[in-house]
Amino acid sequence: MATRISYPVEVKMKAIEMRLEGVPVREVMEQLGIRNKTQLKVWMKWYREGDVHRLEQPVGKQYSYGKGPEYASELEKIKAENRFLKQQIDVLKKYNGVGKEVSPRVIVEWMESIRGEVSVSQACAWIGVPRATYYRWKAAYGIKTKDHTVEKIHELCRQHKFRYGYRKITALLRREYKINHKRVQRIMQREGLQCRVRLKKRKPTGQPAYIAEHLLKRQFEADAPLQKLVTDITYLPFGGKTLYLSSILDLYNGEIVAYSIADKQDTAFVLDTLGQLPDLPGTILHSDQGSVYTSQAYQEAVKGKGITMSMSRKGTPADNAPIESFHSTLKSETFYLEGLTCTTTAIVEQTIREYIFYYNSIRIQTKLNNQSPVHYRQLVA
Repeated sequence: MATRISYPVEVKMKAIEMRLEGVPVREVMEQLGIRNKTQLKVWMKWYREGDVHRLEQPVGKQYSYGKGPEYASELEKIKAENRFLKQQIDVLKKYNGVGKEVSPRVIVEWMESIRGEVSVSQACAWIGVPRATYYRWKAAYGIKTKDHTVEKIHELCRQHKFRYGYRKITALLRREYKINHKRVQRIMQREGLQCRVRLKKRKPTGQPAYIAEHLLKRQFEADAPLQKLVTDITYLPFGGKTLYLSSILDLYNGEIVAYSIADKQDTAFVLDTLGQLPDLPGTILHSDQGSVYTSQAYQEAVKGKGITMSMSRKGTPADNAPIESFHSTLKSETFYLEGLTCTTTAIVEQTIREYIFYYNSIRIQTKLNNQSPVHYRQLVA
């Protein structure tokens, strides 16, 4: 069982003074040798409630020390009473409604405004209202406020011709009473009162021009060059503006046989990459179902070269794993390795071109018997 520690009254008062000056709890504990931060909170609670006499109570007498406030002298008693009255005045004067109209509505609004500063029990004691009565008033006032708030939001939205979103409607409501912006948002969504000036942009839901069958079926091995090709686009957000890399990889030896760099991801971009290939009758070209690949222009260009198109299943990037892996390797071995995450557009383009040359002609691969893709193709030929 842990040994209880009794702190002198001087230490307790010093701790309270430091906390009132804004000294962090941890620093107070370290300077005064206080073990438990809960103990410090208890002392602060006694001080705020005017129970300073309890700071002198011995260990183990927390619940039985005195039947009421005990003071060393009449002067201490008067000081405690003055402090208690000052706390009431300081908090009560923060709310303008108190003193003008003492009604359940005013009491509930005032109690909400000082929430977090004092406890409900303490506030009820100051105004002489039982806690049960306060909660009954709060429940009744809450029902009325809900209906009033909904009507007020309807009125404000119509008044401003639905030009305002929930943030501005909340700002207008707060001129009259306190309300949370999340509640206003929920009401406006439920009642269909959202701002009608800027409608959300939605992508067209029409069907793509052409979706090819998944012919590759993750068979990533080829018996001859340019027999099976895979293609994809990756982002290059490392320069002054975002660039895009479109590349075509030969599954026979992992060589990049065509690539393009552009600042716009459109059909012309992938057509430029495709245009670098010769006519390849019987070759399979595999891609995902991106709009640039399903476009009519791209499909016609593919057929014009005698190539058979294959496409991944929707939401299945593993169907195109080799090109996905290449793009990941490219970024890892250049931009991330060298810390080129914020550079110029020219350096990004130069880095890509130099790496693809290195990848094709110099970088060895274990699956190619430790040969580079170009060297492996030349040896087999």
